[in-house]
Amino acid sequence: MTKKNNRRKSAKRSGKKGSDFKTNILRALSGIVLLLTLVVLAGITARYLLFPEKKGMVKPVTEVSGKNKTYADMPEFEVFPGPEEELKEKEVISHSISKQRKPRIAIIIDDLGYDSSMAGKFLNLNQNITLAILPHSPLQRKIATQAHQKGIEVMLHLPMEPVEYPAIKPGPGALLSSMTTDQMIRQLEEDIDAVPFISGVNNHMGSKITAISTRMYQVFSILKKKDLYFVDSRTTKDTLCRSSARLLKIKFAERDVFLDNIRDPEAIRKQINRLVRRACANGEAVGIAHPYKITYTILKEELLNIQKKACLVPVSEVVHFTGHVPEV
Repeated sequence: MTKKNNRRKSAKRSGKKGSDFKTNILRALSGIVLLLTLVVLAGITARYLLFPEKKGMVKPVTEVSGKNKTYADMPEFEVFPGPEEELKEKEVISHSISKQRKPRIAIIIDDLGYDSSMAGKFLNLNQNITLAILPHSPLQRKIATQAHQKGIEVMLHLPMEPVEYPAIKPGPGALLSSMTTDQMIRQLEEDIDAVPFISGVNNHMGSKITAISTRMYQVFSILKKKDLYFVDSRTTKDTLCRSSARLLKIKFAERDVFLDNIRDPEAIRKQINRLVRRACANGEAVGIAHPYKITYTILKEELLNIQKKACLVPVSEVVHFTGHVPEV
């Protein structure tokens, strides 16, 4: 009996040790999982603290059929030049401004094609505001058709590779420096066909492509065949669009002022005043804005003041063959 009892006690001790070993293993695994979770959370927190989102990378909520919806493939808004890359004022064309004629201002609303509600607001704001629509966007044809029916000028807002690519993607239909000539021309033609009723083109992003003259020759050769003008959004100080337009002999203009790179009411008013001053000094000027609610509100408030000092016109009235002095 004693031997049996000893064996039973020994078995109980062995079972207890096995159970304790399993418990320790489970505790150790739980500790490792918890540690890894804390490391991941700390990494995510550090990423947002150390590398906050850049301005101009907002993906706004889109309103479709009265419901809020965010499109997964919606491209980021413009990447604006930082303070250290502030673009130089372009040279003022030296000519006298006729006292009988006000200077001309063209305002482009970029990045349209994803928000029917905001597009509708700008459609009703003023007939001479020009809309730039992204290709392959879900509402491109609807917005372009509505604009055309109202007599509002439509442009293709052409996605082009920025220097930040691929960290920042310009969206569907983008022209990339890695493309062959045939691929780029094919993509450009698809983009042009995607948005109906266009009179011209301006670049969405494009800080890399617009600084490569051979690429811009390829782009402008197609625009010339299709009788389309080009407006350089000037997203880089290294842009070569003007010289390329001169060589290819297409109608051309440059952006003078971004109106809403800072989405603050007073900042937008300041940029509008700057645009008016540029027009008064140069005879004409081009401003670019984006479909933000605050932009619409301030622009609506300031339209009367703009029109007291200048004529608001479609972009087609301020594009010229480079080297040609516009008659003002």
